[in-house]
Amino acid sequence: LADSSVTSAKLASGAVANTPAFFAHSASDQGSVSDNTYVKVTLGTEVFDVGSCFASSRFTVPSGEAGKYFFYGSARCQVAANSDLDQSYVSFYLNGSQYLENRMNFNDNPVRLATNLIHAVLDLSVGDYVELYVAIDHVGASAIEVGSGVKGTNFGGYKIIE
Repeated sequence: LADSSVTSAKLASGAVANTPAFFAHSASDQGSVSDNTYVKVTLGTEVFDVGSCFASSRFTVPSGEAGKYFFYGSARCQVAANSDLDQSYVSFYLNGSQYLENRMNFNDNPVRLATNLIHAVLDLSVGDYVELYVAIDHVGASAIEVGSGVKGTNFGGYKIIE
């Protein structure tokens, strides 16, 4: 018990922090998405960016901040017609290549909207960058878009205290 009070004192004093850290979400729907093709998510509203590490919908590890990071995100995948959304995907891309994917499959019962969630812990070096990508596969001909409703499309992360 004595150790926990010491830890609390350190945290309260600001001796440690989960920074750099950022959170952003879509400012509007991202339309004109091609069927079943990954596209980088556009995040037009930056809520916070401690460490100035988030720009152009990309997190880049700043100088002196290599280490383990926790990332989280979601993508609101939607089509314009009922029973048209067949599959939805969200991925983290690390340094331009797909790293981790979350896929939802509605083949037997297509829907209109789904929000895919994703999270990961990554061990990163200075200059590494992480981005959020999405793909939507539909069975009909309705419009496809990455929705922004209630901040359903978002991306955030922070350095884990080591």
